[in-house]
Amino acid sequence: MKGTYLGEFQEIVLLTILILDDNAYGVSIRDEINDRLNRTISRGALHTALTRLSEKGFIKSHMGQASAVRGGRRKRFYQVTQKGKEALWEAKNIRDQLWKSVPNFSLKFG
Repeated sequence: MKGTYLGEFQEIVLLTILILDDNAYGVSIRDEINDRLNRTISRGALHTALTRLSEKGFIKSHMGQASAVRGGRRKRFYQVTQKGKEALWEAKNIRDQLWKSVPNFSLKFG
């Protein structure tokens, strides 16, 4: 599994890109993570994760059109590749297997 390992944050980013579909760009990814998980992340942390996911071949990106709202700057949009979807599926299966193996797990406290 070397080279395909997904850390928790990378998994969250991949899932968020899938949720956002055609609207997955830096700010929307960061906002979606914050809204859904109440987790504030820095631009740098997100950029690092996106770079690593791209290097692994789990995502690809393309530049959108320039926008007057953005002062003529373009947005970089992200998509999860087939390899990225397979890595997510593998991570989910591993977690499911582990959870099924926990004996007598209960959410009751005290």
